[in-house]
Amino acid sequence: METSDLLRTIINLPLFSKNLAEEMIAGNFSSIFKGQGMEFDEARHYEPGDDIRSIDWNASARFGAPFVKMYREERELTILILLDVSPSMHRTHITHKGLSPYEQALICAALVAFSAEHTGQRLGALLFDKSIEKVFPPRKGRKSLMSIVMTALQYQNNILTRRSQYGSDIASALNGALRLLKKRSLVVLVSDFYSINWENEMDNLCRKHDVIAIKISDPKELPFNGLITLEDPETGVRIEAPAGLDSFKESWANWLEEKSIQWESKCKKSGAAVLKLSTETDAPSALIKFFGSRSLNRYINRKKK
Repeated sequence: METSDLLRTIINLPLFSKNLAEEMIAGNFSSIFKGQGMEFDEARHYEPGDDIRSIDWNASARFGAPFVKMYREERELTILILLDVSPSMHRTHITHKGLSPYEQALICAALVAFSAEHTGQRLGALLFDKSIEKVFPPRKGRKSLMSIVMTALQYQNNILTRRSQYGSDIASALNGALRLLKKRSLVVLVSDFYSINWENEMDNLCRKHDVIAIKISDPKELPFNGLITLEDPETGVRIEAPAGLDSFKESWANWLEEKSIQWESKCKKSGAAVLKLSTETDAPSALIKFFGSRSLNRYINRKKK
């Protein structure tokens, strides 16, 4: 897809993101944070029946009478998007039809971003490949949102000059999120997860924040039956594959399925919610369905325990 066409698609996303925002507010999205963000409001005199664990000992000593701390629930949330901009995300599927993983990822990230705007939340982003490329501290407003989108669009057409980056470092992005976020937030990681050794960092992030891992993938079916050339978009290495052989098709499908199962298991073990999104999937429909799904309900209930 041409960058101009992708931009036109993204500009129209607010029409779809309103429905996603309503789903988030009405259902599971708000439940993720309910009761977790508490902010100190004031101290008042102790009254019979107050929980002694809420006593403000410093104030009590200062005024010579028992005081308790009062808190209010924070209504303003922060959403941080971690977007993988590495070369593997820009690979073209062998049919040369539909979206690339990066185009699908950017549409998905933009949907979450516009939904954050609809709900009045702060939005930030980290764009990463082998290292963190760009950092957008959480802010409100369309100007900040479009700055993220326009910067992400710049990675659409300059991939060949960045092959020397050799892959993505998800662990670095997760650590970056942990350093950036001071209060409990929602982190949305969008990547093809062609990366290794990120499990410990995912564990650490999930202990302090709510994390949704979105894996972007190509269709599993190989469209051709002859000898095909597969190229690694990050290194340029090419191999010939006998796509017409049933044994190869079966091995290819099994390999993809095994990797998908392993990825999902790692994410869930860390405590992240997961969503698999093919480049052929309608992103708005998939996200709306996800935020209303039983799997996200189970994730929320597990995080509350």
